[in-house]
Amino acid sequence: MIVDWASKFNWDEVDTVLLDMDGTLLDLHFDSHFWMHHLPQRYSDKHGIPADQVIADLQQRLAARQGTLDWYCTDFWSRELDIDVVDLKREVKHLINERPQCLDFLRALGDRGKKRILITNAHRDSVDIKFAVTGIQPLLDEVISSHDYGCPKEDQRFWQQLQQNLPFDPARTLFIDDSEPVLRSAQVYGIAHLLAIETPDSQQAPKICFGIPAIQNFSQILNLPNQTEEKTSQQISEKTSAKAKIKGRENG
Repeated sequence: MIVDWASKFNWDEVDTVLLDMDGTLLDLHFDSHFWMHHLPQRYSDKHGIPADQVIADLQQRLAARQGTLDWYCTDFWSRELDIDVVDLKREVKHLINERPQCLDFLRALGDRGKKRILITNAHRDSVDIKFAVTGIQPLLDEVISSHDYGCPKEDQRFWQQLQQNLPFDPARTLFIDDSEPVLRSAQVYGIAHLLAIETPDSQQAPKICFGIPAIQNFSQILNLPNQTEEKTSQQISEKTSAKAKIKGRENG
């Protein structure tokens, strides 16, 4: 059942919107495919180990690191697996996509004067790859990777450092994420408004997040244009701008 939060949510009570990247603004399908299919296959090709064996081993290694910064770190997994994880991600970057209504939602937040802060556990290498092929970067006011702070969003120290670096009022902040442990961490810190994403991966079934309101579409909390999100000239311009910024950093 799709709940119409737009008629219930009071935007006058929110100044800052904290946004996760993978599974919230972007379709998690890219990451699911990469870790469960592409990386195991390329590792199998390199080391001559059956892909199903690689998948089983990788799942065990990931489970052992879940909730830590290593779990999200491309440098860690490149060393651990003796393979260039960043290069492998670039091989399937065509699978990176915004979630439906993502860009309209970010624009609408800006039009309402809300501060749009991306907070992600993704390594900066992964962030750069995704910024280069999507239109989200120009529509964000700040971008924070948990690697900047040395601890993931699951850790209370992340929130403490975030507030020190980018002062915000937890009582007037909305945080949207697809991870229940991360949302629980934000809840402990005192973030007043929390929303989960029901379908972070477009190719998988909806998730259940007990005790936290969840949305399928951004139009459930903010009235947005009633249209599918196509690559209009405005979006193409935004993506071109994002790619130019990335290229400028690489050449600078």
